[in-house]
Amino acid sequence: MAGALPDGDPVPLDGSLPPAATARVGADGFAVYVHVPFCATRCGYCDFNTYTASELGGGASQAEYADTVLRELRIAQDTVHPAKVDTVFVGGGTPTLLGADDLGRILEGVDKAWGLAPDAEISTEANPESVTPEYLRRLRRNGFTRISLGMQSASSAVLRILDRRHTAGRAPQAAREAREAGFEHVNLDLIYGTPGETADDFATSLRAVVDAGVDHVSAYALIVEDGTRMASRMRRGELPYPSDDVAADRYLAAEQALTEAGFGWYEVSNWARGDDARCRHNMLYWTGADWWGLGPGAHSHVGGVRWWNVKHPTAYAKRLAEGHSPGQAREILSADDRRVEDIMLRVRLRDGIPLDRLDAAGAEQALADGLLEPAAYAAGRLVLTLRGRLLADAVIRDVV
Repeated sequence: MAGALPDGDPVPLDGSLPPAATARVGADGFAVYVHVPFCATRCGYCDFNTYTASELGGGASQAEYADTVLRELRIAQDTVHPAKVDTVFVGGGTPTLLGADDLGRILEGVDKAWGLAPDAEISTEANPESVTPEYLRRLRRNGFTRISLGMQSASSAVLRILDRRHTAGRAPQAAREAREAGFEHVNLDLIYGTPGETADDFATSLRAVVDAGVDHVSAYALIVEDGTRMASRMRRGELPYPSDDVAADRYLAAEQALTEAGFGWYEVSNWARGDDARCRHNMLYWTGADWWGLGPGAHSHVGGVRWWNVKHPTAYAKRLAEGHSPGQAREILSADDRRVEDIMLRVRLRDGIPLDRLDAAGAEQALADGLLEPAAYAAGRLVLTLRGRLLADAVIRDVV
C-alpha cells in the first residue's frame, strides 16, 4: 500500500486557490491527470495508491467512478480557467479496468470544462492483459492518441518475481494491437535490476520492445519500497536486494540497444523515436507547467500551489458527494522551492538547463568529472553525458 500523504495547510472546502496562483494559469501549458485507483491484483513491488477489490471495502464503486471524477472536474472548472488543455494522462492503478466509454466520458468532461487543444495528447496507461483489440479500438474512437503498456520484462521468471499477471509475449502483442487500432504513439515500460534477472533476460526484453514497433520506451531501475510484499521478501532473505552495479550495466545496455534501433534519450529514463514521440504530458511536468490531478491521492500544481487529494476512494467519493473539494492538504512553494525543483527536473532532460540557473562551482566540477557535455557547456547549457546520466542525482546535488 502507498505511504501516508504529507502534511500541509488545509484546502478550502470549495477548492479555491489564491488569486496570485490563478493569474497566469496555463501560460506555460496546462495538463490534466486522472488517477484510476483500481487493480485486479497487487504487484509485489508496487506502492502506488491502488486497491484490489478485497482492499476497497464498501463505499467505493468502480462502476460509478467516472461519475465521481466528473464531480471533481466541476469543482476544478470553477477554480481555474486555462485557455486550453494541452495533455490528458490517465494513470493508475489499471485505468483499463474501467470501460473504454467511461474513460471517454471523463475525456469528454475535460473537453467541455476547458477545451482540448486541437493537437492535444491524450494518454492512458494499461496492463497488457487488460486490453483487447476491440477495447483498444473503442479507446481510439473515444479520442485517446497514446497508450503506455506496462511490460516490465520479456522473461517469464522475472514477471513471476514481480507478481505480474501477463505472459511474456503479451505486452509486445498488445503494442502491435494498439498500432493497428490507430494509436499514434505507443510506449512500453521496462523495469530492470529485478532479483534473478540476467543480462540475457534484459537483452531479450530490449529486443522485444524494439521488435514490437513502438516509438517510445521507458526503462526504470527497480526500487524496493517499504511496505511492499517484495520488501518483506527481501527482509526475510527470500530475495536479494537490487545491485547498483547491475542497474548501471542494465542502463548502459538499454542505451546501446535503443540508440542502435533509432531511439534517442530525452529524459534519463525515457527514449523516443523522434521529438514528436516524446511524452508531452511528462514534459509539461518536467518543465514546470500547471496541472490538475483528478482522483484519490492525485497531486496538482497551479501557480506555485501544490495540493493532494484524500487517498482512499471511499473518502474521495464521500467528500464529493457532500459537495466539497477532495483536497486533503496543500503547500505554497517559495521561490527557492520552485528553483530547486526546476533544477532537479530539468537536469535530467536531454535539452538540459541554462548554466546561469546553477551553482557555478558545482557545474564546473561536474564538467571536470566528465559528467557534462563540453559543447553544451561552452554554449551555456548543462547537458548530461552518458556517465552523467548514471550519476544524475549526484550532479543535481552539486549544481543546486
